Amino acid sequence: MGFSRGAEVLMYAIIRTGGKQYRVAKDEVIRVESLPGKVGGKVTFKDVLAVQEKDKLATGTPLLAKAKVSGTIIEQGKGAKVRVFKFKKNSQYKIMRGHRQLYTAVKITAISGHASE
Repeated sequence: MGFSRGAEVLMYAIIRTGGKQYRVAKDEVIRVESLPGKVGGKVTFKDVLAVQEKDKLATGTPLLAKAKVSGTIIEQGKGAKVRVFKFKKNSQYKIMRGHRQLYTAVKITAISGHASE
């Protein structure tokens, strides 16, 4: 997961999903907030903020109108458990809670909407 800094990538995009922004390139796997769909299903991200192709960068205000990023769902799962412990001294107040965030792993298959637009 993540963007490899060592290899030169000719085209990447910055997308927004689940209230977060991700920098994605073709054949990269990202973990995003849970999306509807089954493993093997297709997903399209239409909230594209920027696309870079070679040395051309196109940014939207705030979105690029014709750009989209396509991907394939490769996993639906739960993240690691996060423990939430609330404590107040001298009052015998202790609460232990746990949470596991749902995620969807998506392999990026195509970036359309060129930087020349």
